[in-house]
This record gives sequence, structure tokens and C-alpha cells, in this order.
Amino acid sequence: MGEARKVCIRALELAGSPADHAATQTDLLLEAELRGRASHGLLRLPRIIERIRNGVADPKTRGTAVWRSPAFLDMDGERGLGPVIALAALEQIRERARDTGIAIAAVSNNNHIGMLALYAEQAARQGQILLALSTSEALVHPWGGRHALIGTNPIAIGVPTADEPFVLDMATSQVAMGKIHDYANHGRPLEPGWALDGAGNPTTDAEAAKAGALAPFGEAKGYALGLAFEVLVASLTASALGNAVKGTLDSSEICNKGDVFIAIEAGSGEIASRIARYLDDIRACPALLPGRPVAVPGDRARAERGLRLDAGIELADEVWCRILDLAQCAA
Repeated sequence: MGEARKVCIRALELAGSPADHAATQTDLLLEAELRGRASHGLLRLPRIIERIRNGVADPKTRGTAVWRSPAFLDMDGERGLGPVIALAALEQIRERARDTGIAIAAVSNNNHIGMLALYAEQAARQGQILLALSTSEALVHPWGGRHALIGTNPIAIGVPTADEPFVLDMATSQVAMGKIHDYANHGRPLEPGWALDGAGNPTTDAEAAKAGALAPFGEAKGYALGLAFEVLVASLTASALGNAVKGTLDSSEICNKGDVFIAIEAGSGEIASRIARYLDDIRACPALLPGRPVAVPGDRARAERGLRLDAGIELADEVWCRILDLAQCAA
């Protein structure tokens, strides 16, 4: 882990990133790897560096923020590194929410912010509830349709408890497109029902799915939620919609999706303990399948993190070799 972190930071610094911004971006990618989310991990680093070199990502900026109202922050990301801008916005609304009870940040002109759970968990550990929403390029087909018209549009919710925070992080697609790319890198077949190919037909071929569309989770209900999140985020950030969204998967387009963060002061008193006890009751529910105990959102990621801290992370050779090349070559 230590070696991988140094190599990744070095690659970003050679591309023009300040050391602190390079560390922020690297740590977020590594945390995704540790939690079993390779789709949001180091496979994204080469593209981030390509975007810097192509002038569509500025590794030095922290964005410009303006308070639209006492509790509503407009953040222009100025094409910065996604996590750097996101954390700058969160820092401001968390402080404001301590006074107002609630504060929202509408972030535009920012690059991909990565795994939303990490922001939700951080806020919850600091005693606040966080709702995080983001949009993406059109990767998901509407329910009953053949072609991609909606983003994967993930949502994360973090809630403090007397024990580990409750953290939900889910896309409104059946899987993330990054997972399709990860399966393609490893030559693995997809699960049936995950994706369509470029012609709009169901496929288990990861390479074919890269040119096609992801299925919405939960059929019509997941489609409806994904669409609702798309129009909600666009209405708050004035970001692009549908096929007009660019810059989350390519190396040359300006990123024009939106991000929304809502920070809320959590309830005081006994409620954090009651939530922790309730989540333990959920975990203690008799399992339907032997060997498959009931889990709460966030449990699996924490368990994966512990295992990978001991055993290390596994990267596709193609991804690691590309990162090593970037760390050895000047921009």
C-alpha cells in the first residue's frame, strides 16, 4: 500500500498537481480499492492524468465558492480534481450547518469525485448526517429502452451512531460502468441482466457492454429514482442532462455533470445509541440462506478494508504498469 501510494502521488505531481492535492486524490482512489470498489479505484488514475495533460482538469485549484443564501453554497469547481473540490465544499457546509442546522452545496464544473461513501462516512464520524448526490454521463437505459439516456446517478447517506456510522452508497444502475471496465481488464464475464451491448441487446461480454448501456437497478423503480436524481441535481447545479453530460469517462471533454451535498446536524442525546442497537438487531435477524448473515450497508466495505489492509490490494497488470509509466515520465 505504501509503495502504491508513493507511485500514484508521484505520477500526479509529474502531471502538475501540488503534493497535497495529489495525496487527496490518491488516498480517495486507494480507499476505494481497500473497500472492494475497483471501479472507483486506481484504474481511474491514468485517465485523471490524461485529463490534466489535455487541459480539461486543473490540479491546482480549490474552486470558487459563493453563498447564495445563509445555508446554500454555490461551488464552481473550476475543473479541479474532483475530491479536492468536493472536500473544499464539504468543509464549508459542515461548518455552516453547525450554526444553521442544515446546509447544502451545489457543485458544478468539477471532475469525477469518486466513491461517495467516503464523504458520507467522514461527515458521520464528525457527528453530521450527509446526503451526497452526483450525476454522470448517460450510461443507463430507461426501463424498457435499448439505449443509454440516464446517468448512473449515485446517492450516499451517512448517519452517525454510537458505533460505526451507517453508510449507504449506491448507484441507480445495476452496476457501475467502472465495474464493467474492471471486468474487461480481468477478462471476466458479466452477470446476466447487468448490461446491453451497442445494439441494445443483453450481453455478458464486458468489452461489448462498454459500448452499450447499463441496466437500472430494481427495474422500473431504479429507473425512476435515477431519473429523479438527474433532474434534481441539474436543477440545483445547472449541470447538463442525459447525453449532453461529458467528461466522466473520457480524457478530452470538459466535465459538466453536477454534485450536491447536504449536511445536517444529527439528533442529540440517546438517538445515536438507539440507532446502533437497531442496526445490531438487523444484523441479528435469522438468515434466509445458510452462511449468508444479514448485513447493514457499509458492513461489507469495512470488512473488505480490514482484509486488504493485511493482504494488500490486487490490481490488473495493465493498470499498474500504466501507473508506473506515468510516475517515471515527466508531463
